[in-house]
Amino acid sequence: MTPPPVIDRSWFERPEGLPERTSAGGVVARIERGNVFVSLVREIESTGQTLPGYVLPKGGIEPGEDRHLGAKREIEEEVGLNEVDWLAELQTIERCNLTKAYWSINHYDLFVTEQLEGEILDKDHHFGMAWFPIGELPEMFWPDERQLIERHRARIYDLVIARQNPKARKKGFM
Repeated sequence: MTPPPVIDRSWFERPEGLPERTSAGGVVARIERGNVFVSLVREIESTGQTLPGYVLPKGGIEPGEDRHLGAKREIEEEVGLNEVDWLAELQTIERCNLTKAYWSINHYDLFVTEQLEGEILDKDHHFGMAWFPIGELPEMFWPDERQLIERHRARIYDLVIARQNPKARKKGFM
C-alpha cells in the first residue's frame, strides 16, 4: 500500500481546470471544568488506508442544504455528535482534496455541545473520535485544519465560554 502523501504547498495551489466541490464542516467544542475541548476524528481513505493524525469533520454539501445544515450532517456522520448548536462562522479554506481530483472549498463553522460521545455513522471512513484540549492538539493530517484551530483559539474559547455563562465571560482569557 502506498503511504499517504505529505501535504505540502502544492495542495493549496489550484491546477487549471480542476473541478470544484463545496464542503462544510466544523470545530465542535465543549467545556469541561473551565477548559475548552475540541472533537477530532481519524479518517480512512477510499483506498482503505488510515491517514496519520486526526481531522476535522467535513464533507460535501448536498442538494437543498446550506453550509450550516451540511456541517451539522457531516459532524453527525463523521464524529457521531448530533446535539450541536451553531455559534459562528470561522473560516473558509480552499485546497485540493487528498487525491487532487477536485478543488475543495471548505467552510468551517464553530459548534458547541454538551454531548460527550455518539455513534459514528460513516464507519467505513471514520473512527476514533476523541476530545482534545484546544491548546494541546494531537498530530493532525491536514496542516490547514490545525492552523485554523490555533488561529481562532481565543475566539473559540470566548464564544464557547460566553455561550455557557454570558455573565462570566472573560474576553481573551485562556
